[in-house]
Amino acid sequence: MHDSLIHPFDDDKLKEECGVFGVFAHDEAAKFAVYGLHALQHRGQEGVGIAAYDANDNKFNLERHMGLVGDVFGDNGPTANLKGRSAIGHVRYSTTGGSLKRNVQPFFADVAGGGLAVAHNGNLTNAKSLREELQARGAIFYATSDTEVIVHLVATSRQRGMVNRLIDALHQVEGAYSLVALTRKRMIGVRDPLGVRPLALGRMGDAWVLASETCAFDIIGAQFVRDVEPGELVEISDEGVRSHYPFATRPRRFCVFEYVYFARPDSIVEGKSVYQARKRIGIELARESQVPADIVVAVPDSGNPAAIGYAQESGLPFEMGIIRNHYVGRTFIEPTDQIRNLGVLMKHNANRQILEGKRVVLVDDSIVRGTTSLKIVQMVRDGGASEVHMRIASPPTTNPCFYGVDTPDRDKLLAARMNLDVEAMRQFIKADSLAFVSMDGMYRAVGEASRNPERPQYCDACFSGDYPTALTDNDQGRQAQQLSLLMETV
Repeated sequence: MHDSLIHPFDDDKLKEECGVFGVFAHDEAAKFAVYGLHALQHRGQEGVGIAAYDANDNKFNLERHMGLVGDVFGDNGPTANLKGRSAIGHVRYSTTGGSLKRNVQPFFADVAGGGLAVAHNGNLTNAKSLREELQARGAIFYATSDTEVIVHLVATSRQRGMVNRLIDALHQVEGAYSLVALTRKRMIGVRDPLGVRPLALGRMGDAWVLASETCAFDIIGAQFVRDVEPGELVEISDEGVRSHYPFATRPRRFCVFEYVYFARPDSIVEGKSVYQARKRIGIELARESQVPADIVVAVPDSGNPAAIGYAQESGLPFEMGIIRNHYVGRTFIEPTDQIRNLGVLMKHNANRQILEGKRVVLVDDSIVRGTTSLKIVQMVRDGGASEVHMRIASPPTTNPCFYGVDTPDRDKLLAARMNLDVEAMRQFIKADSLAFVSMDGMYRAVGEASRNPERPQYCDACFSGDYPTALTDNDQGRQAQQLSLLMETV
């Protein structure tokens, strides 16, 4: 993604890789896919693609483009080419493979038994090893995304029937995935056995819908039916929905950061309101680390629910001390640092009338590299605040994610570089105080009494280093796993 397309206060956030969506048995399948993907735009802004199957012509049609959903498919865009009563779609942010049009999903291939389109959210931690094995057997890869590995595994499977071939392929992969696939007669949705990434099933009249989040159902008037279970494959055809459970049962390890940041606040994920979970994290923050102050200010927009919860629990007023301009795209002139700074002010601005002379509790969802927090603290000080107390609605981020989230290397994460020294981090961002919600506080906010160290109820590897799957391709992740185990024994 071009740097000028990244919001200056979002360039230091963890980025979710993608969102997936599918519609089966509706005359306007592709158009509804456009709307569904628009609701999932927060999960990926680099590229968008839709694959549709036209039974009248016995033909799959694909449109895959770089850019935002509205820019690509606005005013009907290329949807006229996407005829048919079934369609799947994808919005992408690259974590494996580059930001290239050839990596935009869905991927399609003519394989024995018919065509197959696949769109995938997550990351395969043995994709590199599998790719090398497939290439040694003569496979030719067009893209660099790990999703193409799944397509090749299906194509080379000796199982009979597309569902069985997909199951055979997924038995060979490691990591996290929620995917939707489309054949001539079926739409398929499947989650990995740990359920790291979300996937929900909905209904719209006689049509069935799959989506990464329930907010995509809301925009098209679909009814949420249930979450696809970890390790479940749903096979949707003209006969209805059939469930398969082809994997060994394992304890759930849903990504807890979906509640902290990734999912849209209006989504219901794994039976829990994302907004309420974030608000409860703010309540836990106030209980754990209150400080004398005058107002609570969120870093918009992701810090809003936690800041509201903090204000509610602490009895302090919640104020809009930072105003975000939602209508700014590219920074249109970039010749000097001075002009770049003007671009920053175009997109975020301190509300001096609110901040002047106030002791401010500033709430954000996370600290990654720390560079953004440094900018925000300075902006609030420049806006007249007498004190700035930073409160973070997640534990310190100490480890990279290998399950579909774009995370800096460990040596670039502030908490890791500072060896979890909160005082050193406070000095780096130049705040008057700094506190993170505890791991148990975050777990309480999502409905658990505490984190079970023997068997964590969520995937929290970015905070704990406890990766729930093998990390075949990633030395850095294995080192973090070893460090996590060492820390547990000392």
